[in-house]
Amino acid sequence: MAKKHQAARPLQTPSSAYTSSTDTGLSSLPVSEEKISALRHQLLTWYANSGRDLPWRRSRDPYQIWISEIMLQQTQVKTVIPYYERWLKALPTVAALASANQQTVLKLWEGLGYYARARNLHQAAQQVMAEYGGEFPPSLAGALALRGIGRTTAGGILSAAFNLPAAILDGNVKRVLARLIALPAVPNRALPQLWALSEQLLDPQQPRDFNQAIMDLGATVCTRHHPVCLICPWQTHCTAYNQNAVTDFPMTSPRPPLPHKQIGVAVITDDQGRILIDRRKQEGLLGGLWEFPGGKIEPNEGVEECVSREIKEELGIEIEVGTRLITIEHAYTHFKVTLNVFNCKHLSGEPQPLESDEVKWVTLDEIDQYPFPKANSQIIDAIRRQAESG
Repeated sequence: MAKKHQAARPLQTPSSAYTSSTDTGLSSLPVSEEKISALRHQLLTWYANSGRDLPWRRSRDPYQIWISEIMLQQTQVKTVIPYYERWLKALPTVAALASANQQTVLKLWEGLGYYARARNLHQAAQQVMAEYGGEFPPSLAGALALRGIGRTTAGGILSAAFNLPAAILDGNVKRVLARLIALPAVPNRALPQLWALSEQLLDPQQPRDFNQAIMDLGATVCTRHHPVCLICPWQTHCTAYNQNAVTDFPMTSPRPPLPHKQIGVAVITDDQGRILIDRRKQEGLLGGLWEFPGGKIEPNEGVEECVSREIKEELGIEIEVGTRLITIEHAYTHFKVTLNVFNCKHLSGEPQPLESDEVKWVTLDEIDQYPFPKANSQIIDAIRRQAESG
């Protein structure tokens, strides 16, 4: 475990191995060749003995590695593995992904969140087929030209698939480097300096293993809340450790409280027992997914009144708002929602996609064919329980 955390004190500048500037972070991060050589050797030796055995590390197929890199953005490894394996069974090649319809892609992604990743991946596969003959481009410029691929993702794919010396800077790596030099700034305000350090440390002879190793170091040893410093291969070089201040780094900015939205949601049935769903427009947080229609409760508006109004505005139909079906609390990255879900009956009007891409009447048996946001799966479960109880 880390050395005992001491009381807060003014941050010290990094040790003499690094030079600092006065602003947000460091203007340059020169490290001696001797230190670089030692850091590389120690990390790679540790990785050879302690690195994780992950499915995508058993492959050199750029497509399989690409899928893993996109899924791993903002998602933990243990969550990704079953999605990754199921995805490759359904869409084993870039050609299969490119030719799939979006609903198939989003259904495979359902529950992983950050759905723009799936939409971008689908479009990028079509780019690879159209512009690169179905082969992932083995260059930084080519990778960055693909939809949804940034510098860290490109570096991860190029190093893992082609063993090219392309650096990375994901959340784990930022944390490791910030502690290594006791970075006197919030990492996202010192990105040029951290990129320079990541590139400087990268082993040009073994970039694949080095990048995987530094990610593993952050994920399993140099963790956010409980770093296990006593087994860290970089312990003797870590400025934060030597200052007895590991848990002071990376520095963070205070976060404002998350906005909380109250949403009214309608489960609308017709006289045949079918349920009305609509597909969200392509842009935005949950673009392309299906959902039960509804919207935000306005100030001084009752929830039933909100449901009736939203359905009129979104679908152009009249409904009767009935009993409450379920209330769901759900948190996204930047806000929280409470979904107030009501059983509703269709009275009149033909549903129209006034605020969506498509509307559809479906039976309860058919509903699993459609990709829904995670919170909506709880609504479907509640509908089933209600149906079973009569």
